Amino acid sequence: MTFSQTAHDSFSRKILVFAHTGRDDARRAARLACTQLYGAGLSPVMERSDLESLLEGWQEPVPVEVMRESVALNEVELGVVLGGDGSILRAAEMIRHTEIPLVGVNLGHVGFLAESEESDLEETVSRIVQSDYEVEERMALDVQVWHGRKKIAATWALNEASVEKGNRAKMIEVAIDVDARPISTFGCDGVVMATPTGSTAYSFSGGGPIVWPEVEAMLIVPLAAHALFSRPLVTAPSSTIAVEISAEYGQNAVLWCDGRRNQEIPAGSRIEVSKSSKPVRLARIHPVPFAERLVAKFELPTEGWRGPIRRTDTTALPQITKDINE
Repeated sequence: MTFSQTAHDSFSRKILVFAHTGRDDARRAARLACTQLYGAGLSPVMERSDLESLLEGWQEPVPVEVMRESVALNEVELGVVLGGDGSILRAAEMIRHTEIPLVGVNLGHVGFLAESEESDLEETVSRIVQSDYEVEERMALDVQVWHGRKKIAATWALNEASVEKGNRAKMIEVAIDVDARPISTFGCDGVVMATPTGSTAYSFSGGGPIVWPEVEAMLIVPLAAHALFSRPLVTAPSSTIAVEISAEYGQNAVLWCDGRRNQEIPAGSRIEVSKSSKPVRLARIHPVPFAERLVAKFELPTEGWRGPIRRTDTTALPQITKDINE
């Protein structure tokens, strides 16, 4: 059996499997996922390079279709990502122009974007087989870079777009504005512009607030700013936020999106960030309150918490009502 063998024609539901194939645990999980999907009558699909890596040492391989060779992206129902948040960001980048939802199985550390842990893989596959999952949409960012009247870059981000100094020995001088109104100027190591999804990532490390993913907003978090006012800011999703790199000092900057895509930005450039019209779709197998996920991922102490007290005594209500009326 070779990696190019096509799954049976009756396997009409195609599930794209992403894996961090440089890790043994990810390869094991991907083999198991493919085996379970195929055994349940679904067709697993992978990138050729990932599949070739997977076949090394796979004792009893099952037929796996090859993306863009035997299967087009628009035929895929769902993407299963085996790895950490970085793997999910890579998968989101690959399917950006599609409507494919992603479900993440965490093999990393914190894994805020992941839906399940490795120990839940079998249940996750079972839920996929039964189409027992919900799809939620996460806000993304459109990012444009202007130098004078010329647009020199256009990209997007799920977590954040960060503007950082290009020379480690020197700060960059920036001006921040919201909706074309100046907010402040200062020297700094950089500025992070994040979504609520990214509030637990780079933005959090820079001292920004944690924002519930149901909230639509954009965050501005200065990094190591040499300024009296350098507090994180939260803006409306309808706003456009911008960072201008001062031309006076001639310091170039680097734009990073989701820590994956980067581009050098010349001094004098303006980076504009706004809410994207196209969200990222995440499949949810275990919908739980974000507060619960937050406590679990950061191992926050909750000893002493009592919760709401159940109130059943209503004898004082008439007197209270009377006092209010008087």
